[in-house]
Amino acid sequence: MTVCLLLLSVVALTAAVPAPRALTRAAWPERDPVVALWVWQCLVATVMLCCLTALVLGAAAVFHTVRDRVFAPAPPAVTAAYDLSTAPVWAAVLTVLLAGGAAWTTAMLARELVEARRSRGLARAQLRERAPELPAGLPAARGPMLVLEDEYPDAWWMPGHPPQLVVTTGALHRLTDLQLDAVLTHERGHARAHHDWLLHLSTALATGFPRLPLFTHFCDQTHRLVELAADDTASRRCGHLTTALALIELNQHRGVLSCDSSRRLLGERVDRLLEPPPRLLRRHRALTTTVAALVPLLPLLITFAPGLSALS
Repeated sequence: MTVCLLLLSVVALTAAVPAPRALTRAAWPERDPVVALWVWQCLVATVMLCCLTALVLGAAAVFHTVRDRVFAPAPPAVTAAYDLSTAPVWAAVLTVLLAGGAAWTTAMLARELVEARRSRGLARAQLRERAPELPAGLPAARGPMLVLEDEYPDAWWMPGHPPQLVVTTGALHRLTDLQLDAVLTHERGHARAHHDWLLHLSTALATGFPRLPLFTHFCDQTHRLVELAADDTASRRCGHLTTALALIELNQHRGVLSCDSSRRLLGERVDRLLEPPPRLLRRHRALTTTVAALVPLLPLLITFAPGLSALS
């Protein structure tokens, strides 16, 4: 059971307050939000892999049936290297806790997906009611973009099958052609990167484990970084100033420059577009991405180390 303790030690070091707080306070994620999102995902994947492998080893130590199935193809020396023959009482308690955590995580993810699907269904039903009637003889499909008659300037991407971009006439009247292109590119950036799935994952984990700093910071930073990443996508196509002006025009009535916490992100996005920070150097991006990708391999290395040592 030493391997299980090592895995849980990695969880404690990764999910504890210092690691996520250090990443949250770092300045470089604002310079390259896509890389920062990748680092957050790798940290979360590391924690979940540690818990999963610890659960498998704990179940193998407590239940002979599980042990026989897990170690069936392995030689006896490999099984002996894990020392699972005599499981202490705390191993059973730990296995039950890990199993409960896995079940709770699955339930939270399922709940989030069901709720998201229900919300999309209601939103699409409302869009069908608000959408203008098509002349007789035209197909019912409205294409990838839908224009709504509404003085309220707004634009958003509706995920699903098929995905749809929705724009109001208020946005068409308020924005110039180039500003409208920036807004549409921003929303398409969300769609191409599948940010909706990342938001659902972070929300489900933060809801299920609100006292775990890694998951709460992951949720907060994901909601922030996906917007910065989409802003970068729009600014690369249409320019930083145009994207900033489009953001102001589209959100001016909402108090885009307000100091209120719910509006503060909009002000930060505008400031960042008006004074864009330099991107990370290519070698720094490659190094950060590679190191982050190697971190989830740590639980696998810890898990298979005793077996590999026995074989050698």
